[in-house]
Amino acid sequence: MDLTTPRRHGEVGIRLVRARDARVLQNELLSNRAWLRPWEATSPDGPVSFDMRAGIRRLLQQYRDGSGVPLVMEYAGEVTGQLNVWGIARGSLASATIGYWVSERFAGRGITTTSVALATDVCFDEMRLHRMEICIRPENQASLRVVEKLGFRYEGLRRRFIHINGDWRDHYAFALTREDVPEGVLARWVQGRAPQDAATVPPSDRLRA
Repeated sequence: MDLTTPRRHGEVGIRLVRARDARVLQNELLSNRAWLRPWEATSPDGPVSFDMRAGIRRLLQQYRDGSGVPLVMEYAGEVTGQLNVWGIARGSLASATIGYWVSERFAGRGITTTSVALATDVCFDEMRLHRMEICIRPENQASLRVVEKLGFRYEGLRRRFIHINGDWRDHYAFALTREDVPEGVLARWVQGRAPQDAATVPPSDRLRA
């Protein structure tokens, strides 16, 4: 599986992160602090080093180990953010989780939705995974729209699930299995056949979160 070659749909593409992406990614993260901070994973043990080169090295080692796939999202050839497939489990689980961030100046162009669809198709078709999950804070309306558009299925509320922006935060969990999308996530969405209510969060969980 060669992910150095971008997977594209129109102007949007995803590809494996490269060491030379460090500068542009760090610049985007620094210039988008207010935009990204509410959704960024943090450590309960205190601040961690903000070293993008070291971070990319760690991500690429996870890729070599088979536990993750670190990707960048592009629009018209320009890097717009990151999309990471992490927590890859093989064997009887054959599953993984998707996380992502996009620069504010690129928001609203469908880049994240297209990239998530492309990445999920790669995971199902090329990596032969069976289940893909996305966990989203209840307050993150932009990310909730992504799973709504793509027809990810709501699977429940996870209490104090991930340390985000300095505290343990509740998340909604959404997922797809390969059987849900035999035609592919991207094709189903582009053709307007993604179920519009699959990602609906029950009122009881909205009240609890």
